[in-house]
Amino acid sequence: MSQLKRSKFENFTSYLWVISTVSLTWFFFTFLSRTKVYGRENVPMKTNLLLLPNHLTMIDNFLIGPKIFYPHVIFNPHLIPWNPAAAENFFNSPVLAWMSSKWKAIPVKRGRRDVEALNTIINLLREGTVINFPEGTRSRNGKLGKGRPGIGKIIYEAKPTAIPVRTIGMDKVLPIGAYVPRMFKKIELYYGKPIDFSDLYALPDEKETWLKIVDRVMESIAALGPQEKNEK
Repeated sequence: MSQLKRSKFENFTSYLWVISTVSLTWFFFTFLSRTKVYGRENVPMKTNLLLLPNHLTMIDNFLIGPKIFYPHVIFNPHLIPWNPAAAENFFNSPVLAWMSSKWKAIPVKRGRRDVEALNTIINLLREGTVINFPEGTRSRNGKLGKGRPGIGKIIYEAKPTAIPVRTIGMDKVLPIGAYVPRMFKKIELYYGKPIDFSDLYALPDEKETWLKIVDRVMESIAALGPQEKNEK
């Protein structure tokens, strides 16, 4: 069934599953980790909202979404973010596929441009919230990688409120190869101000324009860090 055509029962079970998971992960990152959040005021509680974080672990979205939307999502389920996820990792078994679907994961085929996934994300953005990692894959050394043109196409088409996000320390919570998150690690989470793409929207709808958009995204993420600790 299409991500856009869920039954009321599927929406309700997804809501229960996500709220339960979000509550647990919020508790973990609030009380069992030393997490500091900055720039919370930069994120509006609205639809057509795109969060653009760097990518360090397979559980990054369980930090980024809950720390900004919980407990608001309990009464405003449209704020529960959709998350593009590698099909080979999150949809490779019936049980995992069921859980991932309820987590509002969007299966994406790695290694090539997935046009169907891009169109799905664009349509979902218009009525909801999406977390999308512009690097497309996890960093192996903790450094910020290069952005993919697909996210530029999404932004060009949907024209969302685009928020750069930067996490520091998540690679210590779940190092590559680990399966159980480590507790009491120091994490810093930065939400930047909305990125202005108005000048780029006037350019033609082509790859060169998408690359300019994603370059601006990566520059905005890179600019976040300890120097912008403006929320206590």
